[in-house]
Amino acid sequence: MARSSTRPTSRDVAQAAGVSQAAVSLVLGDKWRGRVSEATVERVRQAARDLGYRPNLAARNLRLGRTRTVLLVVPALTTEFFAGVYTGAARVAADHGFGVVLYPSPEGVGPARDPFASAQAALDGVIASSMAADALSAIRGDQLPLVMLDSDPSGSLGAATVNLDITDGVRQVAEHLLGLGHRRFLHLAADVPSWTFEIRGRELAARVGAVPGASVRTARAPISIEGALTAAEAALAAPGPRPTALVCDDDKLAAGAYKAVRRLGLRVPDDVSVTGLDDLALATAIDPELTTVRLDAELFGERGMRALLAVLEGRAPEAGDIPVELVVRASTAPPSAS
Repeated sequence: MARSSTRPTSRDVAQAAGVSQAAVSLVLGDKWRGRVSEATVERVRQAARDLGYRPNLAARNLRLGRTRTVLLVVPALTTEFFAGVYTGAARVAADHGFGVVLYPSPEGVGPARDPFASAQAALDGVIASSMAADALSAIRGDQLPLVMLDSDPSGSLGAATVNLDITDGVRQVAEHLLGLGHRRFLHLAADVPSWTFEIRGRELAARVGAVPGASVRTARAPISIEGALTAAEAALAAPGPRPTALVCDDDKLAAGAYKAVRRLGLRVPDDVSVTGLDDLALATAIDPELTTVRLDAELFGERGMRALLAVLEGRAPEAGDIPVELVVRASTAPPSAS
């Protein structure tokens, strides 16, 4: 059935959902809690989506004193992970009549420049992924609510912090490799001054250090395949017993490690087991497929947006880290006898 070219109204939404216009106004104005049932809220939102209804935001924003716009700041747009974070945040934002502007920090981890003449006049809040809170001072000043993703909850300047359970992810990697019999580890660490990468190094060292006879060395590399290749090749060729397990801070570093292993005439996993962290599409594109930790980027973005909405409404955001999952593939095996 062809959709009418006439722009749908709130009355059309009310008729499609079988509710009053007042109920539609409460739901789409995000003022329904305690006044409209959740079942009715879902009917109204679904009807609005089906009809392609878009509220007159300019008029509503004048009434509310809000722009209903959120800025999502990420270190870069070079990985699909941050695209997933944006997708999840934008989906929740759209359900609440908000828009999300995606902004990569030009310097990677900060400081981020204000992309507007005045961010405080253009935005209702900021979500920042994998960045230091003080890197955002030019954007948010002392006024805009801030939700930090992938950041130290004890030192965050944001109103709320949402994290993936990276500590548990590294624990799962370490226990998997230790269980296979590995005792000589090489940690290919991202050369980025970030809390999330510091956590990975600390947890791996703690887990390996708790096992008698086990040890871990660290080699740092920029987050690029070529950078990882150079760092991993040098570390694997260094004097002394060669590591049998190479733990990488992310999947892109693991791809570079694969190239280093092969350049040295070795094989994955026969001579060196390799693990990553992220479970990007790259993890199943390389051969053998990569054992890695799956991070739900879209859920991460959803939780971040829900936390900001809670802050804006004066509610406590949902507590607890987002679970992660080790995905075991063909890049890990027991160490060879040699």
